[in-house]
This record gives sequence, C-alpha cells and structure tokens, in this order.
Amino acid sequence: MNTALLSDDVALVTGAASGIGRGIAAALAREGARVVLSDLPGPAGEAVAADLLAQRLDAKFIGADLSKAEAAERLLHDAIEAAGCPSILVHAASPRRFERDHVAAVELTTWDEMIAVNLRSGFVLARAAAQEMCARNIKGRMLFVTSLHAHSPRNLPHYSASKAGQTMLVQELARAFGPRGIRVNAIAPGAVPGGGFDAKAAGVDRLVRCTSLRRLGTPEEIAGMAVALLADRFSAYVTGTTVVVDGGLALHNWIEPLDP
Repeated sequence: MNTALLSDDVALVTGAASGIGRGIAAALAREGARVVLSDLPGPAGEAVAADLLAQRLDAKFIGADLSKAEAAERLLHDAIEAAGCPSILVHAASPRRFERDHVAAVELTTWDEMIAVNLRSGFVLARAAAQEMCARNIKGRMLFVTSLHAHSPRNLPHYSASKAGQTMLVQELARAFGPRGIRVNAIAPGAVPGGGFDAKAAGVDRLVRCTSLRRLGTPEEIAGMAVALLADRFSAYVTGTTVVVDGGLALHNWIEPLDP
C-alpha cells in the first residue's frame, strides 16, 4: 500500500536551488510528487535535481529568471510540457537580500527586482496555474513562502513590502479559486539560514537570543509544515491563511531589552 501523501501530484517549486525552496522540493519528492524545480539558470539547480534523481525521486530542473517580465508564464508552460499540469505550486523564489538595504539606502533597481520576483511573478504564476487547474478540473494547492517581514517592519523595505503583498495575494487567490476546489496558503518562516537569508550578517547570536526556542530553524523544518499544508490528508479545509513557523521569534518584544 502506497502511504505517500502526494503520489498523484505534479509540483512546481520556484527558488528550489537552495535554502527553504530546496528543502520543500525535496520533501515533496519524498512524498511521491513529480517535482519540477526552478531557479536561476545554472549548475546549482541542476545539481539539486541530480541529487534527487540519485535518490530515485522524480525531479526535473527548469532554469528561469523570474525578474524578467515573461519568465513566469514561460516557466509554467515549460513545466506542463516537462511533467504535466502542476497540481501543486510553491513560490519560494526571492532575490538575495542584504542587511544594508534599509529604507534610506535600498536602490530602486533592487526594489524593482524584489517586487518582480516575489510579487509580480508570484501573481502571474499563481493565476496562470489556477486557470490551467480549472480547465483540467484539478483540485490544486498553492503555497507562498512569505516572512515575518510581512507583518511588522524589520528593515529591508523592498522585501517587507513584497512579502506583505504576497500575504494579501494569498487571500485574494484563495477567495477567487476556492469555489473550484483550489486551496492557497502561505508559510512564514523565522530565521532560517540559506537561500536569500544571510544569518551571519543579521547577527546569529542576537537572532538566537530573540527566538523562544533559542536556535535558528532549518529548511527541513519549514518543509515539514509545507507538506502538511499541501497534503489534503491534513489540511483539506485550510485555505487563505498564513502559518508562522519561527521558533517563537515573532513573540519577541523589540522594545524590551533582551534577558541577560
């Protein structure tokens, strides 16, 4: 008897070459999904797909620069050609961010790239994927990887604004496509090194002290919750919501001094 949670699914995962995106892609593959990984063209994404294939998991890589206007629609088309229409979409792609990019310093080109990848491409991919799911009567699921930055100012205004936009986009998509059986949710990680987040630059010791569980998270821990949100066995009645997985980082009062 096959007990895999996602054995009938095709999953498209953006930002899959590193960090949380890579962790989610691997977790979906282990649950039986045929996974199409996407990230910037290059050897990093190819290596992740090769690693999953070496584990006898079903994985393909498609390079795509989602900062480009037509890349998102082309990516969905290429994914359908490669593996069939996705029943799962995970948008984890995000440009690398730097602690120096505070509100007075962030360049407009950096702002534009962040909005293009996180928000514009997320919208284009999700809408196009939902339309394909509806045309094929697929009860699909979508997941956006957002951030604590979506809910409170924490520096990085371009990143925060894009993630806040994603949070509302999730609700709009869930409301629009729920009647067709498509669920849309978000997961908001805390401090998880890898991908676009440089924990060392942000200050590892301080982040640990600000987190109730007194440690940073791992991509695998975020991926576990992602699987739960995407699997109908656990979350068939969950849509339009954001689940925070942060070890208690959001509980920290930024005004009060830290405990000695």
